[in-house]
Amino acid sequence: MLSPLTVQLLCEEAVRFADVESAHSEPALHGVTDGKRIGTYFEAKFRLHLSQRYDFVEGNAAIGIDFPDLDVDVKTISIAQPQSSCPYKNARQKIFGLGYSLLVFVYDKTDDPQTQTGILNILHSVFVDASRTADYQTTLGLRQILENDANEEDIVAFLSDRRLPVEEIEAHSIAADLLEHGPPKQGYLTISNAQQWRLQYGRAIREAGAIEGISRLR
Repeated sequence: MLSPLTVQLLCEEAVRFADVESAHSEPALHGVTDGKRIGTYFEAKFRLHLSQRYDFVEGNAAIGIDFPDLDVDVKTISIAQPQSSCPYKNARQKIFGLGYSLLVFVYDKTDDPQTQTGILNILHSVFVDASRTADYQTTLGLRQILENDANEEDIVAFLSDRRLPVEEIEAHSIAADLLEHGPPKQGYLTISNAQQWRLQYGRAIREAGAIEGISRLR
């Protein structure tokens, strides 16, 4: 009987898998430059690796994240363009976080013309806790104005200046929540407004291991 997968085991296996894959020459990846295709290959292979060792609930498009029972999504991104997209749920995600954690693999891909294979060298494996998945500049600004005794109108004006995709009624609701419960936790992603959030990970990669909630696994 397989053991249940935990977040700690997921992180430990991520390191082992990254070590193995970084030394693996893959014919199916030779000449491939499509980041989505590379990510699909890598993440499917990682799930297969885990399924042979642990019991866990696999995510799907309807659920939206890879490990719903752990509240963790996996992102595989190129060091040349460390960004990805994720489903837009609501504007609060930019302030309070995505609602789940991220396991991020950052690769540098090379091709070997002699063997006709591609190699994914995993440069970084980073775990970003759900509490750190909000937008850096938005949370930084809100924390600063709240320290300066901002009122509800100040917060709504700030959200408008940041072009947060939110109606005025919801902006006032967010402001009231912040005034009642205090400033948001400092986020470390860069989240661009779009029909799907566009996530950029450069800051999280740089700060991994130095900030509580962002762990450098490898």
